Formats: sequence, C-alpha cells, structure tokens
Amino acid sequence: MGVLPNYRTAEMTSIGHPLTPKQKLRIATKDTFDYPLMILSAGFAGLYQLEDNHPQFGQGVEGYFKRLGTTYTDQMTGNMLTEGVLPVVFHSDPRYFRMATGPKKRRTLYALSRIFVTYTDSGKATFNYAEVLGNGISAGIGLSYYSDDRNVPDYMQNWGIALATDAASQVLKEFWPDIKQWWHTRHHSEPEAIH
Repeated sequence: MGVLPNYRTAEMTSIGHPLTPKQKLRIATKDTFDYPLMILSAGFAGLYQLEDNHPQFGQGVEGYFKRLGTTYTDQMTGNMLTEGVLPVVFHSDPRYFRMATGPKKRRTLYALSRIFVTYTDSGKATFNYAEVLGNGISAGIGLSYYSDDRNVPDYMQNWGIALATDAASQVLKEFWPDIKQWWHTRHHSEPEAIH
C-alpha cells in the first residue's frame, strides 16, 4: 500500500495547541509540492480530457498537458490559500484532527463536516472560512485561464469540485491509518503452525 504523505493530520489532543504562521505556510507548501498532488492532478486532467472539458485546449498530448497544468494550478492555489495564507489571516488551524475511534458512520460524517468546521488557534470550533473562501478564491483565479468557464454555473461547479475533493481527502485522513493497519495485519501476520 506504500506511504501516503500527510502533513495536516493531528490527534484530538493537539486542539488548542496553535501552529505559528510559519508552520501553517510550511504545511501548505509541503502539501502543495508533494507527489500525491501531481497524481491527483493527472487523474483529473485525464478525466477532463475524456470528457473534453475546456475544448479550447484541444485533444492529444498537448491538450492533456494543458489540462494537467491548469488542474495542478487549481490544486496549488487551493492548497496554499486553504492550508496556509487564509488560516494565518483567520487565526484558524489548518490541520485535520482525527477522531480515530467510534462508529464508522460517525467518523465519516465528522470527516466530511471538517470542510465547514475547524478550530481557531485558541481551540474553539468555528466556521472553516479558510477552506470555503480559499477554494472559492481559487475557483475565481481559475477563471483567468479557463476562458470557456467564465460564468456563474461553471464557477460554482469548480468551487464545488474543490470542496468535494477536500472532503474526500478528510475521509481518507480519518481512515487511512485503519486501512494501513488492516493491510499490515492481513499480509504480515505469522502463518499458522501446521501440527
């Protein structure tokens, strides 16, 4: 299963132990320039190529790489705004605080809700302005290079895709250690002795 880099997950005991602005920006930078973001961008670019989204980019290798570049730029601006710049501005904590225990449904709903709920640097629950506004600003920046999507429905769709991607990421952060543990136990347990 390999290793999935994760710079933003923390245990619940870390709530109220704030990060410095420099630490927030470091998390955003690491998350932005690590290989999983390129893999995610490559996947989205391939999907957009199949659907012929942004037909002005054309098809073939050139069209794919234009989609890859713009998709990666979407992810970069979204990460830097939601995990670094705006958490500094709003004094919010960009980390995902993992529940780690409890019923799967409750943990899933908790993880999904984190795109709307976060903690301030002092540990109080608050609306996640950095996440929601950051992805909204990033979708707005995308209007500069998606010339065929300069309308409200397309802008809202791009904003929604960014929020949905981040929500799915939170679910993965919640359950990845469990999946890793299950995989390790299943594939590295001692074989039973034959009598």
